Amino acid sequence: MTGPIPMLSTQPVVPPINRTSVRVTALGGGHGLSATLKALRIVAAEHLTAVCTVADDGGSSGRLRQDMDVLPPGDLRMALTALCDDTDWGRTWADVMQHRFRSKDGITGSLDDHAMGNLLIVALWELLGDPVDGLRWAGALLGARGQVLPMSRTPLSLSGLVHPKDGGQAVRMTSQAEIARAGNLGRLTDLQLVPGDAEPCVEAVSSIELADWVVFGPGSWYTSVLPHLLLDGLRNALGETEAKRCVVMNLKPDTSETLGMSPADHLNVIAEYAPGVRIDAVIADPRSVAQEERDDFEKSAAKLGAEITYGKVRRESQQDVHDPLRLAISFSEVFHA
Repeated sequence: MTGPIPMLSTQPVVPPINRTSVRVTALGGGHGLSATLKALRIVAAEHLTAVCTVADDGGSSGRLRQDMDVLPPGDLRMALTALCDDTDWGRTWADVMQHRFRSKDGITGSLDDHAMGNLLIVALWELLGDPVDGLRWAGALLGARGQVLPMSRTPLSLSGLVHPKDGGQAVRMTSQAEIARAGNLGRLTDLQLVPGDAEPCVEAVSSIELADWVVFGPGSWYTSVLPHLLLDGLRNALGETEAKRCVVMNLKPDTSETLGMSPADHLNVIAEYAPGVRIDAVIADPRSVAQEERDDFEKSAAKLGAEITYGKVRRESQQDVHDPLRLAISFSEVFHA
């Protein structure tokens, strides 16, 4: 039998994603949490909660925090944007939330570099008098698939000791913006939240208690991932919850915050700051863990109680960015193993 040879599809074969109902709470901040939420909304949109850090003190968030004595809204804004539905309405509002004001040439304006979403969130906080209520209204306006919560209703700060590479005397840094660059200067230790007795957001604690899975990372390890483990109330909830816990590793472990740290070192830091928190699963892109690092990485995961899932979760076009669909497939495999 002769005839034309059928063309083979050039698109990768994507296994079906299990969309059965699963309650997921994702902890983090910034671009890392945003990447996680874009993947999780595919597999857990019905019961998805994002809990964001509130220690940012730079940029637009830092200015609003200082001028108006409010929580820094930037990480919360990015989480809401990531949860916007993939419709014309959702995409338009995502662009509006991320829009930053720029004055005309030669003018320095008071709105310069402020994100529209930051201003909207702060306006809702002022009108409603409560951060959680304001975020719920913002989520309703955006059509967000899930809810966004602050880790605390109290604005927090980060403090840490930096041990210089030349062996000089350790220096304490008291700003998240400084700590984010600490890896360029030396080794960071004694990370703390200020005030140390801050209360966690009650709704965030409840979301951890009611979750089937709690997800950490990816993201800036010391300024986005670890702060949740430093707040007593959240750390206790993470240790006591019946939910399973999953860590998503960064695609590039060597950042300005974690210079010189291996993938195993990242897991060891979690064990150091939260020895009572068990981890059940770790998702890592195989290209992010060199072959010579595998043994140490797997031993560190085992000490936390975790099994490692190696999955190709990076974008082909942007090697340092997680691909939402690929990460969603890995989440589905882990959640329903």
